[in-house]
Amino acid sequence: MDYRYLQVEAKDHIAIVTINKEKSLNALNTELIKELRDCFLSLEKDEDTFSIIITGKSKAFVAGADISEMVNLTSEEAFEFSKFGNETFLIIESINKPVIAAVNGFALGGGCELALACDIRIASYKAKFGQPEVGLGITPGFGGTQRLAREIGQARAKELIYTGKVISAEEAYKIGLVNKLVDPDELMNEAIEMAEAINKNSKVAVAYSKRAIREGLQTSIEEGVKIEEESFKECFNAQDQKIGMEAFLERRKPNFK
Repeated sequence: MDYRYLQVEAKDHIAIVTINKEKSLNALNTELIKELRDCFLSLEKDEDTFSIIITGKSKAFVAGADISEMVNLTSEEAFEFSKFGNETFLIIESINKPVIAAVNGFALGGGCELALACDIRIASYKAKFGQPEVGLGITPGFGGTQRLAREIGQARAKELIYTGKVISAEEAYKIGLVNKLVDPDELMNEAIEMAEAINKNSKVAVAYSKRAIREGLQTSIEEGVKIEEESFKECFNAQDQKIGMEAFLERRKPNFK
């Protein structure tokens, strides 16, 4: 895959996607969002890719959306920009493979929203998070009002969005926005180690677990457990269930296909 703003590297069934738009601190414009959309749709179909890591080049993960592109948008153009970004982030969120955000620096506005669309967030101690859109006279536009509240609770999400406050990686970890904090030079190693740990397990079971969590959180507990029951059922239609259980009974490690 050849992109202007993305570098994609394959390593032991892990796809490492690096956003490389350094001059604007990896700010999201329409072209970059299109590349992210195309990249993740391609990776979903790639049978050699079991998990995905996304990170940013230099000192930013993604510093936000590209203000120079947005400043003169009409309201209808702004609607289409927000819709396209949301559709792309929904693809990232719902892809049938785990996605790990390795947050190396600024994750503000659209950058925080991109990290929120990922399954797991590992952050460098140098990372910064925030939804500062209200200071620009706009709301978050790529899912921030929805995912942030689901991740850290309504009260904390309202505080961050209403004040536009930028928080440290340590505070992000304390409020549950980040799974793990590491030294900057250990960030990618930690993300790769986590991807490798996931990849050892059944790809089918991980995919069904991801779907059950995502879909279940959008509904009641009663409906959620029905989604889980269906996912549990479908695992028994796949070869991995026999491989995993037989290996357990024989006291050996499974060799999932």
